[in-house]
Parts: sequence; structure tokens; C-alpha cells
Amino acid sequence: MALFGKELGIDLGTVNILICENGKVVLHEPTVAAVDIEMMKIVETGQAARDMEGRVPEVIEVMRPMRSGVIADFEITYEMLRYFVEKVTGPTRLFKPRLMVTVPYGVTSVESRAVHEAALQVGSREVYLIQEPMAAAIGVGLPISTPSGNLVVVLGGGVTQAAVLSMAGIVVADTVRLGGLDLDDAIATYIRKKYGLVIGQRTAEIVKIRIGSAIPLEDEKSMEVQGQDQVTGLPRTVIVETSEVVEAVQETLQLQVTAVRNVLERTPPELASDIIDRGMVITGGGALMRGIDKWITRETGVAAYLAEDPVTCNVIGAHRALSMLDRLKRSLPVV
Repeated sequence: MALFGKELGIDLGTVNILICENGKVVLHEPTVAAVDIEMMKIVETGQAARDMEGRVPEVIEVMRPMRSGVIADFEITYEMLRYFVEKVTGPTRLFKPRLMVTVPYGVTSVESRAVHEAALQVGSREVYLIQEPMAAAIGVGLPISTPSGNLVVVLGGGVTQAAVLSMAGIVVADTVRLGGLDLDDAIATYIRKKYGLVIGQRTAEIVKIRIGSAIPLEDEKSMEVQGQDQVTGLPRTVIVETSEVVEAVQETLQLQVTAVRNVLERTPPELASDIIDRGMVITGGGALMRGIDKWITRETGVAAYLAEDPVTCNVIGAHRALSMLDRLKRSLPVV
């Protein structure tokens, strides 16, 4: 526990923002803001803004200020981050908090500085950045400080990352700017083409969560999907099955697994031997898709297993990293 001020780990993702304090996740909200376009003012943030998606008048825009894991709208991201940090620390504080914020592997120096600046402006005394695969590995509890190879795959909402870690550093890594949101788009596109039914991204996400899978299931699931007829414009309902979702997401999944293949191809032989023995760990919200571990194992030939709590690995690892700065400083992004 910090003697002066709080120490927070922050996972600033495309879909969700999580904050960890004292080893516990104290905030988990959608990275969404509802903005009054005329007043240029944030009306709602987080879950309240998410609930407004697709249900607001033209004067209000519900938006995601983060895209592919990086800041797309600085002002909105700053305001949202300030609100969430104050929600955890309180609006008035004697000591400023110390923050460790996650960023995707491979972001540019400009993108890193934007995250650092936004986190600094919320009223923190120190801000460190940590690459998401490193944070995930620490959160899972992998022995990253040893000279053995550890492969981590982070399936995020806007970006997919794979990295081999050894001796408290990233040896080889790759990033594909595709994630869970792209799977939602693929499902919506499939339903529009097959059934002539237009659905929103929120509905597509519900389909993915309820009946979605990366591989065919023995116990086929189905659900009613409501949307707007592409021809008549009238409301209509269709029945969608798991096998259709599997077909819809295959192309996007193939693009995502490219990151894993690229990393495996470039991994030094000694570390590759460790990875074949130990397998790879899958983290991030995308790890919740049914059968994703079996699908990646089949596509790469390397055993894949799910982290115990894949959604919170990044933020817990970011918080733990604050107590490991001496070992990690040479590996953290320089801003």
C-alpha cells in the first residue's frame, strides 16, 4: 500500500476501462461517452452512456474516444479518465495518486505521449506506461523474470497482441489492430447479407456473447435477433444459430491469429522450445468467446489455454508493476 497517495493500475481499453487498487478491481466501466454536440459537453460516461447507444436524439452523440487501443479524441478521453480517477480517489485529495497505464505493444511515440499526458493531467504525481502483453503476463503470474519463454496473447476490443517475454522484457511481439469490435461488425454484416436485416453493433455483440463461438458446438445454440428490414424498413425478427456466427467470424479470427503466427515464426529456437512445452496463455475480453483456445491451438499447433480471469489480467498486472519498477524500468515505454 502506498504511504503517500493511492497507487492505481489503469487498463485504458477500446471497449472498457478498468482501475485496480490494492490488488482489487475497483472500477470496470465501458470506455464510452455521450456528448452534447451543440454544447460540446459530456452528458454521461461509462455504463450510463453505453445504455444510451442507439437511443439518443441527433444533438447527442454516443462515442468511443479510444480506437484500436489508442486515443482518438484527446479531450473526451481526458475528461472521461479524470471522472473515473476521481470516482476512485475522491475529488479532493491531499496526496496525488501514482498511475501505471496500459498501452498496446507497437504504439507510436505520439500515441504513447497522448496517453501519458492525459493521465498526468488528471492530477497524478507520477505516470508510467506499460505494454499490455507485459501487464497481462504479470497479472497472470507468469515467471517473466526468468530466462524462460512465455507467450501471451491479448485479445482486446480493438487490438490483438502476441508477445514472447523473458528476463522481464519483451523478446518478440506483434500487433494487429483488430479485436472484439471487428467481430461484432462481422456478425452484423453477415446477418445483413444473409437475411437482409440491419442490426446495430450492440445487438451484434449480444449475439456474440449469447451464442457466439470460434468453433462449431455439439450443443447448437440459437436466439431471436430483431432488426430493421433492409428493403421495407420495417422491424423484423430472424433466428440465428451458433454455426452461422462461427461462419461469420472466421475471416476476422484468421486476421487476428496472424499476430500469433508472426511471433512464433520470429521466436528464437530456445524460447520456442519453452513455448511448445508450456503453451500460450490467452487474456483479454476476446478470450471469453467459446472455443477460442481450441481454435488457436488448431491454427498454430501450439497449446493455448485461458487465463483464470482474462478480462482483469491487464489491470491487475499494471498495478503489480508499480511494485516492480526496479526490474521493469528498462522494459517500460519511454515517453
